[in-house]
Amino acid sequence: MKLLVVLSRMPYPLEKGDKLRAYHLVKRLARHHEVYLFCLSDQRIQPGDEAHLRSFCKHLQVVHLPRWRILLRMVSAIFSRLPFQVGYFHHRHAQRAIDAVIDTFRPDHVMCQLVRTTEYVRHRYSLPKTLDYMDTLSKGMERRAETAPLHLRPFFRAETRRLILYENLMLDLFDHQAIISAQDRDLLYHPQREDVTVIPNGVDTEFFNPDFGQIGGHAQEKQFDLLFTGNMNYPPNIDSVLFLVHRVLPLVHALRPGTSLLIAGVDPDQRVRDLAEHNAAVTVSGWVKDIRTSYASARIFVAPMQIGTGLQNKLLEAMAMRMPCVTSDLANNAVGAVPGESILVGHQPQEYADHILRLLAEPGERDLLAANGNRFVRSAFDWDRSAERLDSLMAGTPAPVPTP
Repeated sequence: MKLLVVLSRMPYPLEKGDKLRAYHLVKRLARHHEVYLFCLSDQRIQPGDEAHLRSFCKHLQVVHLPRWRILLRMVSAIFSRLPFQVGYFHHRHAQRAIDAVIDTFRPDHVMCQLVRTTEYVRHRYSLPKTLDYMDTLSKGMERRAETAPLHLRPFFRAETRRLILYENLMLDLFDHQAIISAQDRDLLYHPQREDVTVIPNGVDTEFFNPDFGQIGGHAQEKQFDLLFTGNMNYPPNIDSVLFLVHRVLPLVHALRPGTSLLIAGVDPDQRVRDLAEHNAAVTVSGWVKDIRTSYASARIFVAPMQIGTGLQNKLLEAMAMRMPCVTSDLANNAVGAVPGESILVGHQPQEYADHILRLLAEPGERDLLAANGNRFVRSAFDWDRSAERLDSLMAGTPAPVPTP
């Protein structure tokens, strides 16, 4: 099959969740199909990154979105019905480029990741199309509206309404739809949301291996007690570490002074950098060349996600690295681990603190939780199975949902 894949970002390097999902799925689809990878980019692209993608994609085109074009497009989006997230990525010069690709490549099928890219092909009614929602952007925006500063709430609420209408329209216009979790599917507002196929992420258990960082068969000494990783200019991640440092860590320090926290991830927001400036127990590393070094350096992974949608890859990676994980219901609902067995779930700050203190005090319980989490993630999350399911969906013969 000649498959055109449309992405809102270059799927490499793998520092963001949408890139990670696109990279692993496209890499596997390219084993069986002739893939034309069409990427938008608002950032400078490194030649080595393009070369890496060309190693498994037969065709690759990257269309640059200059900042001035984005600014003009966002102004014009005020007077349209498009969500701003769609307007940000939809430009005439990119539309001409993708039209030319369709006319010359003549794909048998088009796959779009996120509704941010669907405007480019929505009017190609005769062309078979699959939309990977990934997660429910409208619900994520709605949750941000609840915690945003008062002067920004009207904007977030308006964007939520636009996204709901647009997500519903795209479900009607695309032949097939996928999403990352049942929780996200159920957050869609379309009456036929049950028709959307759940295709979870996987985790590369060969790369995220608990033996990483061992010296002479023994684990390296841990430098930090707690760890949080992620794209640190992403609002749900910023909200999570602010909650952890301001509301949970003081309760931990009251009984265990000096408990340390490492926050690792690309592009830390100023509010995140300030956490390290004002608290000696907090370290903000910024971008890390090999994120496994961060996982290997800490005892417990803590992700108290309060807002956002989708599947938290950070939890899958931490469990694959055999780290004990503490998280929220919101995050674990998408993962599906058994609370108290493979993962610990907190609700209020004191509950998070109690989980952390107990795990720090009891190495045996820490090891048992980590081993259970590792077994769970290895059985439930596999990129090959997810790619097979997406392939079957595009062919019109969805495979049965695998049972962990």
